[in-house]
Amino acid sequence: MKSKASSKKKGVASRVRPLVQGLHAYVPGEQPKIRGLIKLNTNENPYPPAPGVLKATRAAVDGRLRLYPNATAQALRTKLAALHGCAPENVFIGNGSDEVLGYLIRAFVEPVASVPAGELGKATVQYLWPCYSLYPVLAETHGARPKAVPLLPDYGLPTAAALKRGGQWDFEAALSLVTTPNAPTGRGYTTDELEALCRAQKGVIVLDEAYVDFAVENAMSLAIRYPHVVVCRTFSKAFSLCFQRVGYCIAHADVVAALDRVRDSYNVNGLGQVAAEATLDQLPYYRRNFARIIATRERLRRELTGLGWKVLPSQTNFLLAEPPGAPAREWLQKLREARILVRWFTAPEVQQYLRITIGTDTEIDALLKAVRRSGKVA
Repeated sequence: MKSKASSKKKGVASRVRPLVQGLHAYVPGEQPKIRGLIKLNTNENPYPPAPGVLKATRAAVDGRLRLYPNATAQALRTKLAALHGCAPENVFIGNGSDEVLGYLIRAFVEPVASVPAGELGKATVQYLWPCYSLYPVLAETHGARPKAVPLLPDYGLPTAAALKRGGQWDFEAALSLVTTPNAPTGRGYTTDELEALCRAQKGVIVLDEAYVDFAVENAMSLAIRYPHVVVCRTFSKAFSLCFQRVGYCIAHADVVAALDRVRDSYNVNGLGQVAAEATLDQLPYYRRNFARIIATRERLRRELTGLGWKVLPSQTNFLLAEPPGAPAREWLQKLREARILVRWFTAPEVQQYLRITIGTDTEIDALLKAVRRSGKVA
């Protein structure tokens, strides 16, 4: 005989929306539960925020904690507008760039159930695959139609002409997402390549530049020049503020106004706003760190190549690398046994690789030592 508690539990589960029951949640990188692990699996900056950022954040931990933060993060919008040469009306702030992406879907994409069969473009969120695996999750959560279109075999960006010939890419899609530089491959794309695709696109197109501070060039100018182009960025990867969750986009004022209409109230916490504002006052500190990370990235690339790994070119703070002698999944475990966390993806397009975040030189030395030792055992 079933207990009342189990019957109630089943009853609640049965009330969950069918769409939600069928969702597959985003799987983040492993968060260590034991001390002493070297964490090279979630693309965090290995260096701390600038001293001035820490000082400003600590100073804000006072009586104002009882108050709501500025609802629109106006001071941060104004600073970012000055940095990027646009108006505050072109800036939108989110609780991490993930939230910004979610709001873009909410504002511009219809659920599949609400559009006629012949108008599925209005319900389509398309992206070049492989890419950030949150995109399909956000689309499915909204009840939209996720559509993955393959990158070139070398993970390069297909031209607009090639996409038209192939027929897979929908130039009328409600929302198109391009991760640039790409994750998880690290491949960088030129502004000219991206502009050609943006010019051909009719719907809103988002250039997700989470890793752009480690790249050769950026496409911010496209968001300022084209009303249907949005550039998303984050304070997490380059600016050491993962803990605070602050992201933003630059877009036409009409796009920002639409995002403000669907935005949750007080969506960006006050300490995050303070930390992000202070970060923009300390850019020389961060640019020195970018250079350090890039130098370490190139050293690791050379060292791994010399040890027989196939390492893809990268314009990010990580490398995608195929290990020799054994499948990537086995190497994942070998390195974990050496107390080093890296990332492995099950997607067929990249499952032969490991993604390795660029840590400090000391952390990378430890990784290389473990690789040499594991390679000998293999």
